[in-house]
Amino acid sequence: MNRSSIGYLGDLLRGVTKDAAQQIPAFRLSVDGIDIAAKISQRLLSLELTDNRGLEADQLSLSLSDHDGLLAVPPRGAVIRLWLGWSDTGLVDKGSYTVDETEHSGAPDILSIRARSADLRQGLKRKRERSWSQRTLGHVLEDIAAAHGLQPSVTPALAALAITQLDQANESDANLLTRLGEDFDAVVTVKAGRLICMPTGAGQTAGGLDLPHITLKRSDGDQHRFLAADRDSYDGVRAYYYDVNRARKQQAIAGGGDNLKDLRHTYSDQPSALRAARSELNRLQRGSATLSYTLARGRPELIPELTYTLQGIKAPIDEIVWHGGNVRHSLNADTGYTVSLELESKLPLDTVDALLEYDGRRAYTGVLAFYRNAASGREQSVTVADQAYPKRLRRVYVNEHNARRAAEREWQRLQDDDAGN
Repeated sequence: MNRSSIGYLGDLLRGVTKDAAQQIPAFRLSVDGIDIAAKISQRLLSLELTDNRGLEADQLSLSLSDHDGLLAVPPRGAVIRLWLGWSDTGLVDKGSYTVDETEHSGAPDILSIRARSADLRQGLKRKRERSWSQRTLGHVLEDIAAAHGLQPSVTPALAALAITQLDQANESDANLLTRLGEDFDAVVTVKAGRLICMPTGAGQTAGGLDLPHITLKRSDGDQHRFLAADRDSYDGVRAYYYDVNRARKQQAIAGGGDNLKDLRHTYSDQPSALRAARSELNRLQRGSATLSYTLARGRPELIPELTYTLQGIKAPIDEIVWHGGNVRHSLNADTGYTVSLELESKLPLDTVDALLEYDGRRAYTGVLAFYRNAASGREQSVTVADQAYPKRLRRVYVNEHNARRAAEREWQRLQDDDAGN
């Protein structure tokens, strides 16, 4: 790619030193295959790309100066392709987007363009009537992918999960895919012509390859917002299913205790109901700690589903591993190229089902905690006290020291509570 085909933010080129000029935000844009970066480089007021996790369409927004009235308004349906990066490190392909909204305002005259990911095609929103019996999740996703000309890419462990009965009654494929993602605690999305399904927070591709683990230092960030919420108000999650043999509604509970969150949907069998309850419990636990983080220097390679370690911010932030959600890339003349991340606390991958069901009556005999081994990238565990009936901590720690300290702290708290009772 030659220099003439790359756009630079003109305002950033003024008043910079020779060395600093080697690190200039850069982009390339094409409309229906025609490169327009050089033509709009001096007109670009802002560019924002939101890369969403799941089936919500990715969105590209552009604001361009039309001070001389010479800009052509792109037609709806035009395909914009974007590359983002830096002048010294090159560009990263960020995909294609279909124009679905344009706006011209003034004065000063500004052309605003909004486009959404081309892969989330209209057919996914069409309502259908069909059902599957005694199939696997992989078979269901293959059928949906084939109906839309997509290539299925499903993690083998998820693909093999059994579905006793699944009904699609006056429901779009997009809604059904979202429901399956929620029930199976999976990320279901459409990217680059593929219908992708992989476990939430696994830090892997659908094919099982490890995604990069990102370490961010305090100096990388411009802003952050950490929120620790009390999600423990729910002791567990309850889902209902219809027992054909007994001709009545039954319940399946993940977690335990007195304060349960009820799921609205009634499932066809006990395994499906329990799986959905565990998935919702996982979602609640991941949301117990969230972090919004803005990088002062944007990194175009960052995408949803990566895992992160933060350094030098605050102990509750630094000591755990974070799981990445939506990523927003922003490019403008005032702030340059920045990236905003939405992160949530990562759950251990070693999901031992029996440890999720706590009836509130038995006393814990110990504590089990997990940490990320930096050398291997794998999760390992530490234990405190007897493991006959341990309490399993809900976060992954960045190293063995932090995991052990957290386990010992929780074990002491449990003993103090027992003594107080």
